Order: sequence, then structure tokens, then C-alpha cells
Amino acid sequence: MHLTIDRLESPIGTLLLVCNDEGRLYALEFEDHEPRMMRLLKRYHGEVTLVPGKVPTALRGALARYFAGDTTPIDGIAVAASGGTAFQRTVWAALRRIPAGTTLSYGALAATIGHPTAMRAVGAANGANCLAIVVPCHRVIGANGTLTGYASGLPRKRWLLAHEGLAPTL
Repeated sequence: MHLTIDRLESPIGTLLLVCNDEGRLYALEFEDHEPRMMRLLKRYHGEVTLVPGKVPTALRGALARYFAGDTTPIDGIAVAASGGTAFQRTVWAALRRIPAGTTLSYGALAATIGHPTAMRAVGAANGANCLAIVVPCHRVIGANGTLTGYASGLPRKRWLLAHEGLAPTL
């Protein structure tokens, strides 16, 4: 499979955007986590060839508007839903329903998908997400309100939550 890879500067680092010819997003990761992104792309989609190019203007624009302060455009970004297990896809779909400026604990997220004791499995699915920001795994926090785990680092998670209107003391 051939996919287009593009780069977009953001306030918290260069983003890698990977999409198909129809503009469906397959991966969005920070540049310093490219090896992780490549592992996840291979796991979910098999052998892929990334071809440098420009992703659709609408995709770049939605992300630029997000970083400019309008958090709603990312909700409409089309993503490839074929990767991951059925459980992971369920978790990722639930993540997309968490509104900006809101957080859930791993336990609360597990309960919303009908698996109230699956907090660790939800955490593992969160960690296997290769669509940072668009599938907002940064909105999941510890049961006691602390910031826990984020593949791109807790400083970025803290920035994203503050950007979305949550207290930067989280």
C-alpha cells in the first residue's frame, strides 16, 4: 500500500501526517516518534510505502485551526478504521466522542464501552493509537485526576489539555 506522508509544524513539534489518496488519515504522530508510527502502521496495515507529498489542504487546515484555538475541526477528519483489533477500534471510537476540554479516567472510558473492568486493556488500546490528537488519547487521565501515560510525552499531553481549556496544573 502506498500512502502519502507530509509534515506540519505545530507549537509542540513537527507532526507527521500519513493519508491515502482519498485523504483518509492513517497516522498522525510527532516526528520524534516516527519509528513507533512505522511499527504501528505495519502492525495495522501491513507493508506500507510512504511517499513524500502534500496531504489534502482540508486536513492541514483542520489541524492548523485546531492549533490556532478552534478545537472542533479535528472532529470531522476522516480516519482509516481498518487497523487494530475490534476492541481497540471500539476504544478509539469512544475516544473520538470525548469532547475537547473534557477528560475521562481509564475506568470511566472502559465503562462507556461496556467493559467496566477493562481499564488496563483500555490503557493498552490508548497506547496503541497512531492517530494522535485526532483520536484524542490525551484526554484520558488517571482515576485520581493525574496525568498518566502518553506516547508522545506528558509535557505534550499537558499542553494539549491546557490548549483545550483544562487547567494546566493537571
